[in-house]
Amino acid sequence: MAAARFKMSKRGVGQLLRSEPVLAEMVRRAEVIKGVAEGIAPTDSGQYRASFFVRPVRRGGRRKDRAVAIVGNRAPHGAHVEYGTERVQAHHVLLRAAQAGGR
Repeated sequence: MAAARFKMSKRGVGQLLRSEPVLAEMVRRAEVIKGVAEGIAPTDSGQYRASFFVRPVRRGGRRKDRAVAIVGNRAPHGAHVEYGTERVQAHHVLLRAAQAGGR
């Protein structure tokens, strides 16, 4: 029986990382994280909870070489809820959602 050989193509791996199926999977996982974030978000006014979004990016990551999906919050006070201030305790909603979801 002959030994199997494999030669990796860097171009092919790059194409795979930017492919439509990989982007679709990143968006699917981001939607899960968004759902978890909406579920654990504080609801003082409801604006923060309603401001979560998912944005697909075909060339993302540190080297701009792969498909990614970004989960964020557009509420004006979103950073204060996530990171806190000297008067408000940090809730780390997106951090906790990313740790719990995305599978």
